Amino acid sequence: MSTQPEAILEKDLISQLTAADFEPIKIENATALKANLKVQLERANKLTLTMREFENVLISLEKGNFFDKSKRLKGRVDVVHDDGIISYLTLLNTDASKNIFQVTNQVTMRGKYENRYDVTILVNGLPLVQIELKKRGLEMAEAFNQIKRYAKHSFGAEGGLFQYIQLFVISNGVNSKYFSNNRELSFKQTFHWTDVDNKKINALPLFADAFLNQKHLTKILSRYIVQNETGKFLMVLRPYQFYAVEAIVEQVMTSDKHGYIWHTTGSGKTLTSFKTAQILSRLDNVDRVVFVVDRKDLDYQTAKEFDAFLKGSVDSTGDTKSLLNQFLGSRPIPKKSTPANGNNAEDNETLPQVAEYSPIYSNNVNRINKLTITTIQKLNNLITKPRFKGQIEHLRQERVVFIFDECHRSQFGETHQNIVEFFDKAKLFGFTGTPIFADNASAKKVEGKGVQKRTTKDLFGERLHSYVIVDAIRDDNVLPFAIEYYGKLKYKQTGLDVDVSSIDIAEFFSSPKRITQVCEHIIGIHGHKTKRKFNAMLCVASVPDLITYYDTFKALKAEGKHKLNIATIFSYGVNEAEEYEGEVNVKGLSEANAKVHSRDKLDSYIGEYNEQFGTSFSTQDTDSYYNYYKDLSNRTKNGGVDILLVVNMFLTGFDAPRLNTIYVDKNLKHHGLVQAFSRTNRLNGTVKSHGNVMCYRNLKSQADEAFTLFSNKQPTEYIEVPDLDGLTEDFAKALEALREIAPDVQSVDDLPDEDMQAGFIKQFRILIRLKNQLETFSDFDIEALGISEQEFVDYASKYGDLARELKGNPTDKESILADIDFELELLQRDNVNVSYILHLLRTMLEEPCDDARAKKRQVIANLLASEPTLHSKRELIEGFIEQSVQGLVQAQEFDEYIEEKKQRELENIALEENLNSEKLHEMVFDIESGLNVEGLKSDDIAELITEKMTFKTRRTILPRIGERLKAFTETFISGFQ
Repeated sequence: MSTQPEAILEKDLISQLTAADFEPIKIENATALKANLKVQLERANKLTLTMREFENVLISLEKGNFFDKSKRLKGRVDVVHDDGIISYLTLLNTDASKNIFQVTNQVTMRGKYENRYDVTILVNGLPLVQIELKKRGLEMAEAFNQIKRYAKHSFGAEGGLFQYIQLFVISNGVNSKYFSNNRELSFKQTFHWTDVDNKKINALPLFADAFLNQKHLTKILSRYIVQNETGKFLMVLRPYQFYAVEAIVEQVMTSDKHGYIWHTTGSGKTLTSFKTAQILSRLDNVDRVVFVVDRKDLDYQTAKEFDAFLKGSVDSTGDTKSLLNQFLGSRPIPKKSTPANGNNAEDNETLPQVAEYSPIYSNNVNRINKLTITTIQKLNNLITKPRFKGQIEHLRQERVVFIFDECHRSQFGETHQNIVEFFDKAKLFGFTGTPIFADNASAKKVEGKGVQKRTTKDLFGERLHSYVIVDAIRDDNVLPFAIEYYGKLKYKQTGLDVDVSSIDIAEFFSSPKRITQVCEHIIGIHGHKTKRKFNAMLCVASVPDLITYYDTFKALKAEGKHKLNIATIFSYGVNEAEEYEGEVNVKGLSEANAKVHSRDKLDSYIGEYNEQFGTSFSTQDTDSYYNYYKDLSNRTKNGGVDILLVVNMFLTGFDAPRLNTIYVDKNLKHHGLVQAFSRTNRLNGTVKSHGNVMCYRNLKSQADEAFTLFSNKQPTEYIEVPDLDGLTEDFAKALEALREIAPDVQSVDDLPDEDMQAGFIKQFRILIRLKNQLETFSDFDIEALGISEQEFVDYASKYGDLARELKGNPTDKESILADIDFELELLQRDNVNVSYILHLLRTMLEEPCDDARAKKRQVIANLLASEPTLHSKRELIEGFIEQSVQGLVQAQEFDEYIEEKKQRELENIALEENLNSEKLHEMVFDIESGLNVEGLKSDDIAELITEKMTFKTRRTILPRIGERLKAFTETFISGFQ
């Protein structure tokens, strides 16, 4: 039976859109496109254009690039009529019912080359959505690459009307994605649409129904595409961002309740909150929108990012008096005259001083004065200090919407209550990546109510939308973490290694000797962890520790041990008691080894920064210190600083895609831990595959607890474990499905083709997962489920060997099998590796009775048989277990045992293949140091051989030796380092 061709996919989509009131139209070329545009603009604007007038409109429309045209789309085009009267055309209405939607296909455009486009959606005659299709079975990437080719070759041709495209959709029928039009297109910026619960809507008919319906498409085109003025590119909101904004707007329009948004760190919260603030500031039932951040440092960053989204839309207030002027400065402005054609048009987003005309928006308040960014400290001063409060008493009844950034920390003091008490009609909405739940709430004193524990829900009411860290990692919106823990203390009197978590002693953690060791370790691994392309942050427990760290790095640099640029910033106390060794300058006189305060130390560090970068910052006044913060932030983001040393600053709300590593030497937990770790997991190209977290304290239990808490979308409830009966039923069904593919172990060998083999691998993987879940029940008995333990292990052996064979023998269907292998690798994150086996081995040998040791030995045997990555080590580890049981070796002698076996195998290879033993050992050393054995060339291997080879023998000998080296690496090197 043949697969569905692309033409049928195209025909079915057009039929579906036509049934949804899209007008079908045949447009073959640019001439027909322009003729249709004239007709539709006249229909949408209820006027008639002469050919001369329309030619002038076309001249206006052709100006600029795709970015300019996107801005023009949301504005208007002036028309000078033949009689001299000036009116304007609306290109896109915010009201879907006032737009004319058409669908066409196979439009041919002639640019550098002739291209024919699949399906085009026209709105008021302009091509705004382009859909490229590939038949089922092909990858969407082909459609994406086709769009990139069109962008280079023909979108700008013949008047450039196809540069008005705002959205692209690609689909192969079973998977569908969308993305915004940009000069540089990246497949990483293509998105799946989802429902409100983050469930993907992939099949093209379902995607078209949800995403391409006229009402939704109008919202996306008119509201949810943002022009980034800084980078001159377009951004379209992802589904979770869309649903969050829509939920808040709905709450403001229909309810007096507050609410909060839980979107994990790194998922684009600033863009979401900006779009929320922008839309709310246009609503007629909102007098002003105040975006509140926690500290001045975030005030700068948020204002800068908002300004990139909408130039001039935000006046960031410098002090409380400036904030007062903002509140007093919103005055009614004259209402604009109704356009000649009587239509409503949403004006260009980059012209915030122009009043809106859409009926759902306010026409009597200047938009730029309706949106303000301020800090919570200045806001609190405004509504509590008598000299300010008295001047805004008349504003108590204003309909003010407050949007709180990072509300997990900014709203647990008195300010929240002060805001609610002052503004009678205030509505409060919070954004946070790490909410406060019952499990991570801390007791705080509340004025008049004593000490209380309060959650984010207590303050803001219901959660309006959630997008948690597991969602973001699954969707490739943030990177996963690679967390490593370092630190053991060795008691000299006993020689016993003790985990550092058991020695929570301040003197130990703050000792200069320990800090020097940590600094030396960081210097040693920094280049490897950052790939010499990224940079890092080091967070420490206190200002005294930070000073010790900075001075240590400085001393080690003077000794020539590193060339890293270290910079720092921290808060200092005005009347602190702590003093440090240092050098001060008083009236030009230098005094060495004086006792100085942390502010003096910071000034000296800023002085070194000034010397290095040619700046002139200090702590002498607030502006200079603030400017130092801004400059340091920018240099860290741009890679000018190798390691930023902090205590608390920059650990929340600081987005630096070039930062991929954080060194941690402080106790963290719950939201503080997730926020700190998340500084490393911003996307930055394909080279940055994950965020590195290097812990110099044992934070594993805290990390496990934090990520468990913030991955659970129902944090106040327990995660339900599947019941035994349900799992048993699922296992029985999965086993039945497996036996339909392979009735017994030997029949696996008879599977006729790679499709059937891939099906077996996929089905057995399901069985493994179910068995792992069932084994958590004490009364689990696999024999009662219709399969013996031995048969299961035998199936597992076939499964592992077959997966290896398919991976090692690429075919036309390799991409499918590679996906399966990739999923198998994800299963290996459960610490089922060599280290885990060795841990089990040690505990096995420590068991007091034979039965307990036998059971653990069986567990190890099962793991060795069922875990593909351990197959190459199976014989090696089982041999050691046998010797351990016989008392010939001890568990702690495993490394020596491995080394002995490794050297013996090397000698065998050298002897059997007539290789130079010394050169072979050198090559193995290089492999242990990071040389990729897969990248060895034939000439590299040929240099090992001591006898002459003919051309014919070379073709057989070199590949054989290469395979032996790969097998040796898998057995003795991979997983042991």
